[in-house]
Order: sequence, then C-alpha cells, then structure tokens
Amino acid sequence: MSTGVVVVVRGATLPAAALKILRDATAVYAATDVDPAVFGVPAVTEAPSLVDVVLLAGSRDEPAASLLIATGAEVIETPVPPLVEAADVMDRLRSPGGCPWDAVQTHDSLRQYLVEETYELLDAIEEGDREALREELGDVLLQVLFHARVAAEDAQDPFGIDDVAAALVAKLVGRHPHVFADADQVHTVEHQNAKWEELKQREKQRRSIVDGVALGQPAVALAGKLGQRSGRAGIPLDLFPEGPGAAAQLFRIAATARRAGVDPEGELRALAKQFAKDIQAAEQAARDAGLEPTTLEADGWRKFWPTR
Repeated sequence: MSTGVVVVVRGATLPAAALKILRDATAVYAATDVDPAVFGVPAVTEAPSLVDVVLLAGSRDEPAASLLIATGAEVIETPVPPLVEAADVMDRLRSPGGCPWDAVQTHDSLRQYLVEETYELLDAIEEGDREALREELGDVLLQVLFHARVAAEDAQDPFGIDDVAAALVAKLVGRHPHVFADADQVHTVEHQNAKWEELKQREKQRRSIVDGVALGQPAVALAGKLGQRSGRAGIPLDLFPEGPGAAAQLFRIAATARRAGVDPEGELRALAKQFAKDIQAAEQAARDAGLEPTTLEADGWRKFWPTR
C-alpha cells in the first residue's frame, strides 16, 4: 500500500472484502466515529501519520477518512441494502437542510396519502401490471418509512422503523409456532386461520370478536369482515340486520358473501371498474358514429353499449 485503505464499517460489522487486507496490515486505526475498543485497534489520533494505514471509519465523511480518500486511498465498504438506504433517505428528508414539505408532515396530514397509495397498489394488483405493482409497493413502503420517522421524533413515546420491524418479527414468529417452535403442525389454511385468531385473542386479550376490526374501512369490506368474524363465532344468519332498506340488504349480501369465502369489496370493485370501462366504450362508439355522448338518452346508450 502507498496511500492507505479506508474500511467503512456499519456498527461492529466489517465488510467481508476487507478481512484479508486487515489480516495482512501492520497499521490499523479506528477513525473518530468508530469505537477503537470494538475492533481492538488504537484510535487514529495515536497514528504517527496516515501513510500506509488501514483506517476503520463509520463514514467516508469522517475527517481522517475523507483526507485519505482525497489522496487516493482505496475504499472498502459493504453495499448498503436498498431497504436501509430508503430509511436513510427518509431520515435525510426530515433532517435540518432536508425537504421543507417533508419536514412539516404529521401522522394526520399523511393519512390521505396512505389511503391513496394503498388503493393505487390495489389497482395495480387487479390490473396485473407488474411495473406498476413494483412502483406502488414502493409508494406504500414510503408511507411506512415516513410514519416511522415521524414517530421517532415524538417527545413522549418515540419509536422508529427498527422498532416497527422488531415488533413485526416478534408477531410473525409468535403467531407461527408450528414453524418457529415445536407446536403441532398446521396442514390446512382453515386450521391456520383458526389458530391465528386464537393467538391474536390471547395476545391482545380481546374480550369481543369484533375487537380489532377496523371500523373505518369501506362499508362493504366492513360488513364482510363482520360477517366472517360472526361466522367463526357461530352467530346465525337470522341475526343479521333486517329490513327492506338498502343498507340492511347490502349488509346481508356482503356479510353472507364473505362467509362463503368471497371478497365482496374486491368483487364489487372489479364489477364497478368493468362498468366504468363499458361506459367509456359506449362513449367512444357514439363518437365514432358522429354523436356526442352527452346527448345520448336511454335508447342511445343501449345502442352503443358493448356486448359480450
């Protein structure tokens, strides 16, 4: 070596590519942003010079690392996983000198974007658009990262993306004892669903079968969810809301459909989207015939309505 090597570490983790160099090196020091005791090497302040040294640094921007790099030192670092990089970008946007718009957002102000991005993701799934699916998954991930960063700044009860991930890992492991522990094996989806509900009830100490149901979800989806939960509890269909009104009829249809294994929200949305496409097709057919769609009456719509 003639100009030295900068090894960028993450915490106490060394890049695999640096191991041979470290074994052969005669002068290894820890930069000011690294704890020398972690790696058992002296601090850079004890180095007689920065010539022919290996420097362990937490960042390329650390003063000694930056100086070595400027003189042509080789840099060895483990590529940052894109998921970690995404969290780092979110941190940068919310930090001083970042984006003014991002900096002032709150959980409340971000709600609309979470809903919008979720529906755009659903649309990409339903359309089978792989490119849009990848993009919309990223947009939903952004919302998770954004809310986690906002939560980390809370003065009373802060938590960040690592806490969110850790809680998720604990939940997944805890609810799959047949995978991660020695519990009895689960061989069917139905058995898994039943065990899942039992574990959730035990974890959250729920006193009602409707505890945990998101009451703010779309009405058809809500009715379907309540139909599913009540079915698992053995509540008979004759106890569903009664009456000739549209609301009672819609509830019974949605709840009964979900009990039968049909997603009423998804089915209704798919049918509505097809109806929208039929309207557009009829409008185009009318234009092709030299008519303005806004002038069509009932018989005109029937004439240009697409047939299958």
